[in-house]
Amino acid sequence: MVRFAVATVILAVLISSFVLAQDTTPKIQVFGGYSIFHADLAGLNGTNLDVTLGQPPNTFNVNTNFMGWNAEGQYNLNRWVGLVADLNGRYGQPFYAVRTVTGVPDSNAYSFLFGPSLSYHFKSPLTPFIHALFGVERTTLEASTIHGPSSTIVGNSSSFTDFAAALGGGIDYKLTKHFSIRPAQVDWFHTTVNLHQLYGGSFGLGLFQGYTTHQANIRYSGGVVFRF
Repeated sequence: MVRFAVATVILAVLISSFVLAQDTTPKIQVFGGYSIFHADLAGLNGTNLDVTLGQPPNTFNVNTNFMGWNAEGQYNLNRWVGLVADLNGRYGQPFYAVRTVTGVPDSNAYSFLFGPSLSYHFKSPLTPFIHALFGVERTTLEASTIHGPSSTIVGNSSSFTDFAAALGGGIDYKLTKHFSIRPAQVDWFHTTVNLHQLYGGSFGLGLFQGYTTHQANIRYSGGVVFRF
């Protein structure tokens, strides 16, 4: 009888814990927020740009940080496992002028990734998570007319679509039943942009060669989460 009573108590505790976890685990989560993307430039630098575009030394330098947005929809299969669809957009000038130069092109990149997420829903407001997301990214270099110290450089609009992956995680802090904040989500963001095709398609094929086609970037995101 004692063993039966102990087993009954343990079973009751496990069932109640499972029910509580189910109650605190939303079926659907929608995240939206700000994103900072630290880019791996595959070896491209200001000196390379000066030489390739036929300008004097110290005309150009490169940007490594791009601002944008990140949005995710997540369907939780249970308290641990979810499926995530991730959308990301970022914007900025891929390089800038050190000298008095006008007409430097703008760029943008959009990605769509999908994959599993593992979360742990504590009884406390904190929910840490990790995910592995895979998909595609499309990067565009806008048309431009650069008035440089030595010459005017005309660039066509050029785009490149590549494979991308994001491996990382973060933490959510629940404020109410339907609302959380995500102070930090950090991803190792792998891209496979071919600069020979992207920049070459803008300024002339054959100009940008010898750069790596695999980039290890870092993406930080933060924002709000709606829970349903």
